Amino acid sequence: MAIWITQLNKKEKRTLGACFSGWCLDAFDVQIYSFLIPALIATWSISKGQAGLLGTIALIASAIGGWATGFLADRYGRVRMLQISVLWFSVFNFMSGFTTSFDQLMIVRALQGLGFGGEWAAGAVLMAEVIRPEFRGKAGGYVQSAYALGWALAATVSSVFLAFLPPDWAWRAVFWSGLLPALIVIFIRRYLDDSEVFKESLRIRKQTGARISILTIFQPGMLRITILTSLLALGIQGSSYAIITWLPTYLKTVRHLSVGGIGAYVGVVTLGAFCGYIASAHLSDKVGRRRNFQIFAVGCWVIDFSYMMLADSNASVLILGYFLGFFSQGIYAALGPYFSELFPTHVRATGQAFAYSFGRCFGSLFVLLVGWLSDFMPLEKAIGIFSLGGYCLPLLALLLLPETKGRALTVEIPASPAD
Repeated sequence: MAIWITQLNKKEKRTLGACFSGWCLDAFDVQIYSFLIPALIATWSISKGQAGLLGTIALIASAIGGWATGFLADRYGRVRMLQISVLWFSVFNFMSGFTTSFDQLMIVRALQGLGFGGEWAAGAVLMAEVIRPEFRGKAGGYVQSAYALGWALAATVSSVFLAFLPPDWAWRAVFWSGLLPALIVIFIRRYLDDSEVFKESLRIRKQTGARISILTIFQPGMLRITILTSLLALGIQGSSYAIITWLPTYLKTVRHLSVGGIGAYVGVVTLGAFCGYIASAHLSDKVGRRRNFQIFAVGCWVIDFSYMMLADSNASVLILGYFLGFFSQGIYAALGPYFSELFPTHVRATGQAFAYSFGRCFGSLFVLLVGWLSDFMPLEKAIGIFSLGGYCLPLLALLLLPETKGRALTVEIPASPAD
């Protein structure tokens, strides 16, 4: 399955390894919050709506941070902004463990989100530009699969700490463990370098005096792609957030599982997610980006409906959990390669980051709305309404987006210095 990795050169392998590790630890930092929702509700007597707000505020901030980092990565380099982003979100996740109130945690979560959004914005573009076209889809999917490992790590650490530490200290210790990703910055600084296509693009811009605005992606020649990629990202991320953020709470309050049981059930979901990422990675290079998204979007709809509306026992939830992870997370695998192939080099990070951040920002509202709606109806129905509705958006956007499989990433000269 992974023989293609042996065909990569040294620079490609180092970039793949660094982005894989960074995304794994990024996922660890982000996902630990979902396991702490029940503890925070009990500790501070907050409502599910307030818990949803904490999740939403971090995602909105990550959207702002992602777009800003994308623009800065087009100006100053992908590797530099990747280092700053990883260090930023690690430090603020660590600081979350020192908060003493809902308001304090909301502020720190917002600051942490700025860095989380930037990591994907810089890393995904770096991967797409360094890895050659025939391996780009697989490489992007394999890096995305690291999210499942980070998620599993978050589930393990949270389960152990919550089970064996005093309640007042357990959730704090989980947040403190979020400083771990900062270690990857050492490797990035020493071994990673920007792609040749970016360096050439930067050289040409300096020679011609061309300036890139953060609003260039909204000009007539790019506006259509910007809108459609944003809708694609919104449907995928909003639906996923509605399920994944509330999954531990659903397993505890609806399925009445213990802390250890929640960790085990989520472990099955993460196993499915890992397999889904790998399958999607290979499929996107085989059948194309568009058809891959379409297959996974339909699979998401069927499985989400079955998991939230039809499952009548804990055993069925356990079995369906594998397929829930497979489809709802596997669909992410081709986003990085696809977006990189749709936007030109001089605004690739800006455009890709905006589309992904748009989906993250407005998709984060699904988390908040599920929390509020669950105060008036069963949690599983609230989750189902937003997740099932959201997956209709990718299918609509894909009808109007082109296929990009095998497209080479070249240097384009901006039309004018004012671009």
